[in-house]
Amino acid sequence: MGMDVYGKSPKKKSGEYFRNNVWWWRPLWNYCEVLHPDIAGKVVDGHSNSGDGLEAEDALKLGLLLKQDIETGVTKKYSEDYEKYINGLPLETCSLCEGKGKISVNALTNFVDDILTSSQNQERQCGRCDGSGKSEPWVKSYPFSVDNVQEFADFCINSGGFSIC
Repeated sequence: MGMDVYGKSPKKKSGEYFRNNVWWWRPLWNYCEVLHPDIAGKVVDGHSNSGDGLEAEDALKLGLLLKQDIETGVTKKYSEDYEKYINGLPLETCSLCEGKGKISVNALTNFVDDILTSSQNQERQCGRCDGSGKSEPWVKSYPFSVDNVQEFADFCINSGGFSIC
């Protein structure tokens, strides 16, 4: 799943379309909401494909503020702090095997129970945690980068407003 962000009245090619998959979009939009809540807060549902977005004036303001953040080092500092935070998170109980390290074959194949009746009580090692019962927190799957903010800033400036679809 991804966020397709369309410019409403693009001034340049860079304002026509911006795309992030959900893993990249969420940290980017969180950044906008945290650092520029007065503008990003006008988007009621920025984490969905509902078509919400900003009008031209606010999109331009957001883009200029994001560029200013990059130029003043705010975005780089945020990125470093974000990396430090997610890399410092402890392992958590594996949600797939619930910390047991093993998964019931039946739980994975219950849709064909009548075919696999002989394997109903078999277990195998959990593939998510490699049998340890612990796994990385999901938040580590959400990357953040200065380059992504730069690309979004350019889009915002040239979009003439945008819709998140």
